[in-house]
Amino acid sequence: VNFNEPLSMLQRLTEDLEYHELLDRAAKCENSLEQLCYVAAFTVSSYSTTVFRTSKPFNPLLGETFELDRLEENGYRSLCEQVSHHPPAAAHHAESRNGWTLRQEIKITSKFRGKYLSIMPLGSIHCIFHATGHHYTWKKVTTTVHNIIVGKLWIDQSGEIDIVNHKTGDKCNLKFVPYSYFSRDVARKVTGEVTDPSGKVHFALLGTWDEKMECFKVQPVIGENGGDARQRGHEAEESRVMLWKRNPLPKNAENMYYFSELALTLNAWEAGTAPTDSRLRPDQRLMENGRWDEANAEKQRLEEKQRLSRKKREAEAMKATEDGTPYDPYKALWFERKKDPVTKELTHIYRGGYWECKEKQDWSSCPDIF
Repeated sequence: VNFNEPLSMLQRLTEDLEYHELLDRAAKCENSLEQLCYVAAFTVSSYSTTVFRTSKPFNPLLGETFELDRLEENGYRSLCEQVSHHPPAAAHHAESRNGWTLRQEIKITSKFRGKYLSIMPLGSIHCIFHATGHHYTWKKVTTTVHNIIVGKLWIDQSGEIDIVNHKTGDKCNLKFVPYSYFSRDVARKVTGEVTDPSGKVHFALLGTWDEKMECFKVQPVIGENGGDARQRGHEAEESRVMLWKRNPLPKNAENMYYFSELALTLNAWEAGTAPTDSRLRPDQRLMENGRWDEANAEKQRLEEKQRLSRKKREAEAMKATEDGTPYDPYKALWFERKKDPVTKELTHIYRGGYWECKEKQDWSSCPDIF
């Protein structure tokens, strides 16, 4: 646990909701292209907490869950479940009274390249707006942790994200510019364009993934030879809109793993959660309380327990196939693996039931993982 931070990957995934108000605002937009600007800002905002977070989150145990119920305060509630152990994959479903649903299944793959580590999350993120049925999807970019062996660790995000509105055909292309020591450009820069189905650009986006995103309307200007020329940036000043600005980090954040205000609350004990909730994970709790040796021993115990239940499942599978009974491998509890109607990928989609079980405090279907 010495390289970890006291949160699990499921809690880290829930942090994508830190700037949920961008989706609340998007849900109110009447113009789908403007809505896409806010969805794009939301996509970028999910990277803002990573800039100093060089510690690794805990790898969740199979069947581990994490809920965040913010219905009263912010109108949304969210549930994550670890649905696969090899490769590690987590499913996430969040729904808001303010008119949106966010769902994703993220598998993490990584490549160690000597001096740096590349982390490539695979899987699509879906955002659906209830009033209009606008359905957006996008994928995450590559995160790189530099100076793995010597020097101070630092993190960069690079690559492109295409956000597509499957109902209207509008698109937004975001470019995360990789950091270069020799470049005069702003570090952590992100640029983007919002286009309609014909490919015409309506909005330009500009900002950085750790600070803010702005957008401005692109008015076509008739060029010298009669063609459309793009409007110059300075002429667009008056149409510039601040979409998103990062919340300041709490005081003394450097002594608290650089957690944001939201991250600091995620592991706080709450009554009534499922017995598989990350808050109840003993090794993580010991580590948070600074009891490192006990935490390491506990982590080994949990992983061994997980290995044993996997062996038991494999033995059952062997036995079942011998006498010809069809055998079903591991099944997630709250999510169902099926073909996504929009992206046609096989993915885990929330099957419902969690909040109802919580209300009744009936957790009889939960596995004993801790």
